[in-house]
Amino acid sequence: MKISVVGLGYVGLSIAVLISQNQEVIGLDISEDKVKKINNKISPIKDKEIIEYLKHKNLNLTATTDKELAYKNAEMIFIATPTDYNPETNYFDTSSVDEVIEDVLKVNEKALIVIKSTIPIGYTERKRREFNTDRIIFSPEFLREGKALYDNLYPSRIVVGDKTEKGEKIARLLLEGAIKKDVPVFLMDSTEAEAVKLFANTYLAMRVAFFNELDTFAEIKGLNTLEIIKGVCSDPRIGDFYNNPSFGYGGYCLPKDTKQILADYLGNGVPHILIRAIVESNTIRKKHIAEMIASKKPKLVGIYRLAMKKDSDNFRHSSILDVIDYLKEKGVNMIIYEPIIKEDNFKSIKVERDFEKFISVSDLIVANRLYEELKIVKEKVYTRDLFERD
Repeated sequence: MKISVVGLGYVGLSIAVLISQNQEVIGLDISEDKVKKINNKISPIKDKEIIEYLKHKNLNLTATTDKELAYKNAEMIFIATPTDYNPETNYFDTSSVDEVIEDVLKVNEKALIVIKSTIPIGYTERKRREFNTDRIIFSPEFLREGKALYDNLYPSRIVVGDKTEKGEKIARLLLEGAIKKDVPVFLMDSTEAEAVKLFANTYLAMRVAFFNELDTFAEIKGLNTLEIIKGVCSDPRIGDFYNNPSFGYGGYCLPKDTKQILADYLGNGVPHILIRAIVESNTIRKKHIAEMIASKKPKLVGIYRLAMKKDSDNFRHSSILDVIDYLKEKGVNMIIYEPIIKEDNFKSIKVERDFEKFISVSDLIVANRLYEELKIVKEKVYTRDLFERD
């Protein structure tokens, strides 16, 4: 089959690589630099498996900026364009998805349009009615940044928002390139599939918020958080995973998905308290972290890395960014160590790219995750990372 993937970020590129092991795939992106790298078998993003597969696997994958080339004659078109949360409208900005759907329907009369972008609950059904077509289908992704292809090769489940043969066809295609074959497949209506995506991420955010609030209690009371978490998580119903305290949940998915589902509750007048609390808890956590840092009265706070996770080159919506803003409000002097920033200043704060100089001038080093190189100055480091993992 000829398959097209629109948007070659973590989601889109991982899907393109997965499917191109067995099918002809054309990836479409607006970035000429990204397209050039992919065609030269170089990954434009930091993802171990994507890097390896592009370099060593015989993939039938080409990238382009040409819409017509991508859409024409394609049998299936995956949309993986960004849908950032718009705080003014309290909903995802789906304009990039809207545009792709309209363009595809104009030039291709047969292709299945599979939305992988995260969208509001009810979006797919509205688009089906608007264009009087049953070719638009939602299929959520459950990928981790930096491990996107791995999570496609070893999927926890495959969810497709269509109960017909079309849904089965999409599921077979996603499973075809996976290494793990014994995978639960759920075919449901697209609105339910949209809800699966948002509720799954909101539950994960709730778990992060819970252990962060546990840590806040222990920190203020002078208790040993690690011992408490180990004792709590020894209960098999709770489990010893996704329990490492942090400065708050962040990244591209959890903040926007929790706000979107809260908006769905508010917009439909659905009784709730827990969903709102998850969103508010994250803000409270970041303010608490800033309070604890400021209470130590450091002359110069060194912010070590802006990325949420180890081995990540992306700090979009990272929780440390809000912590920095709260510290600025308190008049705390800061310096930032982040090698991937090319500018000399970030948020009007000096960027230091020399690690030795950074650790020498910082009275207190703030790190969301305790990297190996920080252990030589561990006595200077403020972190809530207890398990030394994400």
